[in-house]
Amino acid sequence: MEQTDLRAPTLAAGVRPVTPQQRAARAARNGGKPTLEFAERVPYDAYVRASTLHRLQQPLSDDPGELSFLMVSQIMELYFGLTCHELREAQRCLRADRVWDALAPLRRAALHLEGLNAAWKGLRWMTPADFNRFRNLLGEGSGFQSAMYRHLEFLLGLRDAALVRPFRRQPEVYAELRAALAAPSLWDDVLALLARCGFDLPAEVLARDAAEEHQPHPAVEAAWVAVYADGGGPDNHLRLLGEALTEVAEQFGDWRWNHLKAVQRSMGAKAGSGGSAGLAWLQRSMARVVFPELWSARTAM
Repeated sequence: MEQTDLRAPTLAAGVRPVTPQQRAARAARNGGKPTLEFAERVPYDAYVRASTLHRLQQPLSDDPGELSFLMVSQIMELYFGLTCHELREAQRCLRADRVWDALAPLRRAALHLEGLNAAWKGLRWMTPADFNRFRNLLGEGSGFQSAMYRHLEFLLGLRDAALVRPFRRQPEVYAELRAALAAPSLWDDVLALLARCGFDLPAEVLARDAAEEHQPHPAVEAAWVAVYADGGGPDNHLRLLGEALTEVAEQFGDWRWNHLKAVQRSMGAKAGSGGSAGLAWLQRSMARVVFPELWSARTAM
């Protein structure tokens, strides 16, 4: 899915750029106090769309706890999208052999995932009794059906074509997911970079169908062992890349673990709302490792 340029709509919404000199002049006129009068819409709301955001919550019950569940879910959706944005930026840098430039979006992605993990704390109050007060009203609605989460998984290299099927009756979403599934993952771009840097990776790794999930390969593991054996100085950009990727993978793994614990706390081992086995499904999904050779290589270092 191509990332939309967010800047043009912002300017069209009434945000007026100002210079440092204009800000200083305004502060002098205000005597250091904030501006309270505006000719148009409040600039903060024009930029953040805060009034729109706060109209997007439409609980299905009168239970006061449901709003927490709904808003935390929406916050996670925003974090999914933000993390995808950063990973795509990292991909663009890696494809241009700009390894150093890829580190910043990867570090931001890890921090966004850290924020995503913190969102689970907003649901730690929820017991099965609390969830049951509104769960039936959700019908078959389930986080399993998050299209943006699928984009995140695909970018991280977790590929399963069957998981695109629920979106077939949403043509635009379906097309974007199909395109994401067919495109190289971040890990695919990392492996291509390693090959361009002289590491001997076989065609079965580099030329496989991108829609198929990468399977760990000893040649990839050996490449990372060699990268880390070259020392930890600032000139070893590949090692810095490995550590940035490891942080992303670790934070994503923490999110999956926190998800499992939240489900266990709020509904135990009951069947999932979306038709899965719930807890058992999540436990099986955690066996699929993100950037697997980065972890296995540590045994051989």
